[in-house]
Amino acid sequence: MSPYIRKVKTGSGATAVQIVEKRSGVRRILEHVGSAHGEADLAVLLQAAQDRLNVGQQAFDLGLPSSDHDAAPGPSLGPAVVAGTRCEVLWEVLSEAYSRLGFDALADEAFKAMVLARLIEPASKAATVGILEDLGFPAAHRNTLAAALKRCQERDYRDTLAKACLAHSVRATGSAAMVMYDVTTLHFENEDEDELRRVGMSKEHRVDPQVQVGLLVDPGGFPLEVHLFEGNKAETTTLVPVLKAFQERHGVTDMVVVADAGMLSAGNLNALEDAGFSFIVGSRLAKAPYDLAEHFERHGDHFEDGQILESTRTMGTGKAARERRIVYQYSFKRAKRDRRNINLMVEKAERIADGSTPLRKTRFLKVIGAEKALDQATIDRARQLAGVKGYVTSLPKETMGGNAVIAAYHDLWQVEASFRMTKSDLKARPVFHYQREAIEAHLTVVLAALAIARCLQDTTGVTIKKLVRTLKPLRTVDIRIGAQTITAAPAISPEAREVLDRLPPINAPGH
Repeated sequence: MSPYIRKVKTGSGATAVQIVEKRSGVRRILEHVGSAHGEADLAVLLQAAQDRLNVGQQAFDLGLPSSDHDAAPGPSLGPAVVAGTRCEVLWEVLSEAYSRLGFDALADEAFKAMVLARLIEPASKAATVGILEDLGFPAAHRNTLAAALKRCQERDYRDTLAKACLAHSVRATGSAAMVMYDVTTLHFENEDEDELRRVGMSKEHRVDPQVQVGLLVDPGGFPLEVHLFEGNKAETTTLVPVLKAFQERHGVTDMVVVADAGMLSAGNLNALEDAGFSFIVGSRLAKAPYDLAEHFERHGDHFEDGQILESTRTMGTGKAARERRIVYQYSFKRAKRDRRNINLMVEKAERIADGSTPLRKTRFLKVIGAEKALDQATIDRARQLAGVKGYVTSLPKETMGGNAVIAAYHDLWQVEASFRMTKSDLKARPVFHYQREAIEAHLTVVLAALAIARCLQDTTGVTIKKLVRTLKPLRTVDIRIGAQTITAAPAISPEAREVLDRLPPINAPGH
């Protein structure tokens, strides 16, 4: 006999719903679906049982008796139909974060829909419509989303978002004393260049047109500003414009800026200082042997693990020359890694020098005319400085000691973490827009999505990808029985409950 649904009255007066089968006169329970304490509960359990028996069948008759003679028949309620399902828990969690950050001030539901949809599944405008429909919510037309992107530029949504982001950062950290800056590239699936999309330096060695994106974050990686630059613009020329825009937007001057060694130039540092910013940037090691000459004279190449040394150096020439504080630290772990890399590069240079490998540019090779030889002076200097890392700062020792300078610089990984989220979880690239205004609007959507992702990650301790994967299966079900509609909240899994319990209270079903 085929499996069928069985309803049985329990000792507590509830109605148990089971899936059973009979073989050779022996009844066997295949699954206990649940116990109902009312007609609505019973309808939901019967629907669940029917779904298990017939995948895809949405209607059944609640008045039909069970095939088993001792099953208790339910009341005749007429046919029940699943009228719809929706990911209400997930949507409420994302919406609440959007509101908590102050983004509701935009009062633009279409823009909000694009931001939240990007958190769930990054896609084009056309695909976003399908994503929203799959979530079970009414989706705006693609033209409505396009209009929202246009409003985004016309009404300068990014200004509102940036101010809200700084306010959240100050609430979370207690101050706005330090910011981190870095640059990345977004490429285009298009061979044609224009004034903005240009072929430039790419860390991934791509030759597609690209744009540069400067990202400013707080020490925890929460985004504060995002700016767009031409694809062939030098990274060092992006720092000052971003910080000046930040300064003008918020009226902030007394801040410390932390940036990578790629931003290091005497002109950049002078401009930062003149604008009222203090700074900590990575220092290239080309001058280190001279800065540390006294140490090498007294101690040779010996350093203690974690040892910090300080020096000063005049940077710039003429009227632009200023004396800078340099902090150096030695790390045994870094030295081990540096020596391994140096040995690999020396082996590569040796193969080129002896002709076993074709000529190509490499660090420890010098070429004079037709002669190729190892650059022993450069090799010796690299080995001498293995394990040493330098930092340039405008902060006096009384304001921030060497250990604090180094710790602040190490927080730069938070910028990289935010860039990784932007590129992987939020898929900011490749970019399918072509006009500058559309690309700027795209970045504004990404900025809002990144802020929500970081906010939720900081609150729950899980990535946005895991949060979506955990909460998306929780679907609220609307069941129509005759003229009435019953809403069934999803069963919250232990993993989902753990995530939800870490969030501020929300009015989501089942929470």
